[in-house]
Amino acid sequence: MRRSSEELDKMRKAGKVVAEMHEATRAAIRPGVTTSYLNEVAAAVLDKRGARSNFLNYHGFPSVICTSPNDMIVHGIPGSYRLAEGDIISIDCGAIVEGYHGDAAYTAGVGAISDLAKKLLEVTERSMWAGIDQLRVGNRLHEVGRAVQDVAEAAGFSVVREYVGHAIGTAMHESPQVPNYWPGTPGPTLKEGMVFAIEPMVNAGTYDTYVLEDGWGVMTQDGQLSAHFEHTIAVTDNGPEVFTLL
Repeated sequence: MRRSSEELDKMRKAGKVVAEMHEATRAAIRPGVTTSYLNEVAAAVLDKRGARSNFLNYHGFPSVICTSPNDMIVHGIPGSYRLAEGDIISIDCGAIVEGYHGDAAYTAGVGAISDLAKKLLEVTERSMWAGIDQLRVGNRLHEVGRAVQDVAEAAGFSVVREYVGHAIGTAMHESPQVPNYWPGTPGPTLKEGMVFAIEPMVNAGTYDTYVLEDGWGVMTQDGQLSAHFEHTIAVTDNGPEVFTLL
């Protein structure tokens, strides 16, 4: 769906709130902090900006952010888990402003992290930007996944298959989906005003996954590390515009 300039303005506002949630949670990450505390930090930003969470109560999800440490890929529920030196932690945030959504994620190290973890974070973020660069008028949507996959696999990592990016607007998850790998067909032609959340999830080992008994946390099957980066981006006549950056 193509969004009007007025709709895009509302999505920019939502995106800025999400970017502030990133900034606040990133500043709070350190050894000894619980993931529930990071959730409180993010909730305070929503309250300050008069925005609503699009995560809270989404299919019953109990928090305003997802906190996914180490071998957890996505959808971790904040709780008593206490960050330790050497961990990596993925933070996924969303906000609604005037009925329009923003959604973005990042993965950060806790204190000093291993060389493998550093490489995984760098490659996953770079794969996201390679995908974002494909969001240009006239391109085909699923070239995003080809670009993400090329970067991740060239570094010896794997791209998660079951969880994908998506269009976004008046709902957090809209069609079409955006796989982070080449699905075999090029997808729809991109037009000015389309908005997508591009979010590679990259594993240090295989791309196989399983879900915890809580029905939310998605883990790597082999117990190896996973990273997740995401932005909300509009397709414009001047190239991709990222809404979830300060």
